Amino acid sequence: MSKINFEIVEIVVFRRGAVPEFLVLQRSDDDKIYPGLWQIVSGGIERGEKAWEAALREVKEEIGVKPRKLYNTPLTNTFYFFTNDSVNLSPVFAAEIDPTIEIKISPEHKNHKWLQKEEAISSLVWPGQKQAIQGVYDYIILNNPARGFMEIPLKHRDKS
Repeated sequence: MSKINFEIVEIVVFRRGAVPEFLVLQRSDDDKIYPGLWQIVSGGIERGEKAWEAALREVKEEIGVKPRKLYNTPLTNTFYFFTNDSVNLSPVFAAEIDPTIEIKISPEHKNHKWLQKEEAISSLVWPGQKQAIQGVYDYIILNNPARGFMEIPLKHRDKS
């Protein structure tokens, strides 16, 4: 029987400037899952970890930067893994980083690009990740009134 998993988070990393830019990462060629694929930051939730804590950790692990702001979004991606016969629910977060900070990608990736919204959407394969970029733009970057409710307060952030 198929199972439902809640073990993965996805994070749209963006920076503000004259035009907002979104980060896309290319998986390394020797990666077991989706080699060479362009994607947003994503990763697993560790035992005992809250999803928002996993989002903070994954951003730090994958690009070497702590976000200046972290938002939950009204989006959850759903996808099926045939390898373990599971439906996966993946909450989508948004991480705003300082535009002056250089990122350092982890070895699981071979390349990165900062792209404007339409280019970022075009570079991605998975529909949920494309919708995540658009959703972050609509709800957070355009100052939608809901944005204030979605920011994870600083007191709840990782102190390290």
